[in-house]
Amino acid sequence: MTEHPSNPTSTAPTGPLHVAVIVGSVRAGRFGPTVARWFAEQAAQRDDVAVESIDLIDYPLPMELATPGDAPDEATGRLRDDLAERLGRADAFVVVTPEYNNTIPAALKNAIDWIFDEWAAKPVGFVSYGGMSGGLWAVAHLRHVFTELHAVPLRESLIFHQAWNKFDGGRPRDAEESEVAAKTMLNRLVWWADALRTARALRPYQR
Repeated sequence: MTEHPSNPTSTAPTGPLHVAVIVGSVRAGRFGPTVARWFAEQAAQRDDVAVESIDLIDYPLPMELATPGDAPDEATGRLRDDLAERLGRADAFVVVTPEYNNTIPAALKNAIDWIFDEWAAKPVGFVSYGGMSGGLWAVAHLRHVFTELHAVPLRESLIFHQAWNKFDGGRPRDAEESEVAAKTMLNRLVWWADALRTARALRPYQR
């Protein structure tokens, strides 16, 4: 059996877990910020979580990825590095996404592809919204993508079918039911985030 020694000088980290809530749509007239703000408010009520919202509209990364080993142009490099820094300090992610043509919004997939190490060994939760499907196809595809990046997709998720009819004044009409679902997902997210934060500190993750 191969031994994988832990770092004896490391100790388990403490303090609130840093959760990044990512707005995955950049289309004009998008509904994502409404859903993301509500979810971030739910998460911010917890003492064990510190929430940071990341809106991908602020990161217009080009669709043409830089050649591996080559540096992108200066402006793109600044965008990528700033996004990577914000994602890197997160202990967990919650992706708020719609569904376009039964799959992931292009801007979201592009942003995911520009970042690499920052996703690894961290849990990812999903809040999806849309028409009849509620964004379920996008979430199904995102689970595969994040698994490839060595992240840990959660089983639990929040789904808003016909979302534009389900919100009033920035809040779900079925507030109690939605808040219970958010709490369930956050409980799972915090469990995994705490376990993986400790594991990364004691034994740095290697691909």
